Amino acid sequence: MSTDFDALTTEAYRPELAEIDRRSTLDIARAMNAEDALVPAAVGAELPRIAAAIDAAAARMSRGGRLFYLGAGTAGRLGVLDASECPPTFNTDPGQVVGLIAGGPGAFVTAVEGAEDSALLAKADLDAQGLTAGDVVLGVSASGRTPYAVGAVEYARALGALTIGVSCNADSPLAAAAEHGIEVVVGPELIAGSTRLKAGTAQKLVLNMISTITMIKLGKTYGNLMVDVRASNEKLRARSRRIVHLATGAPDEVIEAALTETGGEVKNAILTILGNVDAPTAGRLLTESGGHLRAALAAAHG
Repeated sequence: MSTDFDALTTEAYRPELAEIDRRSTLDIARAMNAEDALVPAAVGAELPRIAAAIDAAAARMSRGGRLFYLGAGTAGRLGVLDASECPPTFNTDPGQVVGLIAGGPGAFVTAVEGAEDSALLAKADLDAQGLTAGDVVLGVSASGRTPYAVGAVEYARALGALTIGVSCNADSPLAAAAEHGIEVVVGPELIAGSTRLKAGTAQKLVLNMISTITMIKLGKTYGNLMVDVRASNEKLRARSRRIVHLATGAPDEVIEAALTETGGEVKNAILTILGNVDAPTAGRLLTESGGHLRAALAAAHG
């Protein structure tokens, strides 16, 4: 039976794998590994479009805009995952990067049938967040045609928000609807239509790039150090001490004193040491520099 799935690369059937269930475990693993190895090159082909989307997103967010990921199923879960990792990694406010999944939070672990088919549900979810023209909306969908993701982008763009579409099929409605369309074409899956595989990996890589590089642009790192890390447990407190050491080379007692004086804020502690300023001055300089440690250090040194 022919359906519109026939036009989707991600849904294509591969006859050469028709007897994969008869192969040895190692052989199947090798086949799957070989498929996964194709993903980075597919992402690489989209790097100019990914970079353009990041620059546009960082510009909006530097003015107070928020980043929203919207998707259904695996795509939605990946968006929620990426958003949830931003506060502990970059000390973002929980409302600064938000993942919305069709069907609501419960859909993260249990499929909500039909939710992905509703563009109106995407509009309602964005309205509940108070979407504005200053925000960024990123729709993610392996097929590139999921109504929830496409509807989110169409609605956001009509409001004047920046829109990004991430899909794994060429000439997708999602890319066409977005100001920045990113299409990472990874080809048919090992298991026909199981887009949690190569397509899911590709989406994860792209979302990693978008969130991480945007945060670098926003001054959330110093070099490749997570200077805005939130020390919410002992592991992260140890990491905070290590980051200050790597950035400053200061002895342990100086690092401990700086972290204590700045309330555990890594970026502020580094500035007090390298800039030879007290904690209140470090806080003021970072505020004036928009949180960019290099600019604050330049100001401290006159």
